[in-house]
Amino acid sequence: MKRIAAVTGGAGGIGEAVCRKLAEEGWEVIICCRSSLEKAKALAREIGGRALCFDISDSQQIRSALTSAGEIDLLVNNAGISEIETFDRISPEKAAAIMNINLIGAMTCARTVLPGMISRKSGCIINISSMWGQVGASCEVDYSASKAGLIGFTKALAKECAPSEIRVNCVSPGFIMTEMNSRFSEEDLELIREEIPLGIFGEPRHVACASAVAAVLNGYCDQDEEILIHLRGGDLRIVYNSDGTVLMTGPAAFICDGTVDDDYIKEAKEGAVCRS
Repeated sequence: MKRIAAVTGGAGGIGEAVCRKLAEEGWEVIICCRSSLEKAKALAREIGGRALCFDISDSQQIRSALTSAGEIDLLVNNAGISEIETFDRISPEKAAAIMNINLIGAMTCARTVLPGMISRKSGCIINISSMWGQVGASCEVDYSASKAGLIGFTKALAKECAPSEIRVNCVSPGFIMTEMNSRFSEEDLELIREEIPLGIFGEPRHVACASAVAAVLNGYCDQDEEILIHLRGGDLRIVYNSDGTVLMTGPAAFICDGTVDDDYIKEAKEGAVCRS
């Protein structure tokens, strides 16, 4: 029987790439969406998965949908929204929506699937954060705060769930070319590009590969360690524990050349990349 993975925000961008990669790795994928049901259904048919529609900001809908989905072995909290505006001009409604979808929704999804994982003493939760959750972004204060919260949530839950042999990891991408980031002007994009070591933007497939690596690494890490994967052009670091000990390092090619991706997953499966 295939292991079941649920991916929120799975119908497009990073989520779609994660769903495709997990399907390649042998998972039965549940593509969770809020409004793109037809796109989710089409992707489900293509990869042999299932589409599941619910509002990620509604805790009751989350519990009802995920409870009916079966025994979920892997949860990828990917759903997220942002708003580019100065902090004082963001409406209370928009600020609440950002926090409810990006952070509270992810926590509710985890809270829903955890009892089953705990009873089986097996499972993995991967939260998709952002580099802005680490360094902050002007005009995206609420988004940055929600993503920083997701990193803190990952670290705390990882410690709490370790005795039950459940891993909680976090992938923190840099600037990824998705529909959400298509609003930036060419001038803004050039300014962002100047801050990236390789001068290139990441793609959804790079985050998908990092997520697959995080899932694979679960079998090779000590139970009391959480993983934070930080992806940026020219830099891949997977670190764990508060002292920043390096668990895995990789070349810049990892996020700009797809030919490297599968090698990393193969090495992770063999345990070759786990070194302190």
